[in-house]
Amino acid sequence: MLRVALTGGLASGKSFVGRILAEQGCRVIQADALGHQVLAPRGEAYAEVVHRFGSGILNEEGQIDRRKLAEIVFGNPEKLALLNSLVHPPVRKRIAAALNEFELEQPNGISVVEAAIHVETGSYQDYDRLIVAYCSPELQIQRAMHRDNLSRAEVEARLSQQMPLAMKRKYAHFVIDTSATKEETAHMTKRVFCQLRSIRQ
Repeated sequence: MLRVALTGGLASGKSFVGRILAEQGCRVIQADALGHQVLAPRGEAYAEVVHRFGSGILNEEGQIDRRKLAEIVFGNPEKLALLNSLVHPPVRKRIAAALNEFELEQPNGISVVEAAIHVETGSYQDYDRLIVAYCSPELQIQRAMHRDNLSRAEVEARLSQQMPLAMKRKYAHFVIDTSATKEETAHMTKRVFCQLRSIRQ
């Protein structure tokens, strides 16, 4: 099985690229979705995160309000590091289990793990290829403000915690520029898929 890491940054278009790859037959695993699962009330990280950050991060239903949690950790490297230390290990276990399951199902398949911090954590080195979804910082800001209903200051605070996309490009086997239309981005993604498929043949 070919293991591919897909990364980018906040609102860089990586999830759109992931959807196109899934349509082509790749098994796409979203680290962010797994992060939601481990923070859910019965998730592996829930109890310890609530213990460390307080009940003020909970909504009326007792679920962790990710926006409240983000307000605490973004701009505070120590608290962000603490949160990551609680969330990342169970997410990595879930990713490993999903990859192993897919490899048993399709030994010659292509798996894609989408995560914002593959490069920052060095986890990209565990994969056969790295794809970076790229656009300008200003476009990231505009997209995130529109998509997530965030202020410019909130978006900039989050981006300040991530490696600039221009630096991530240096590690990539493939760079997909998401600045243009969705149709053009989809076309570029399909071309990358063809190259990945050729590696498997």
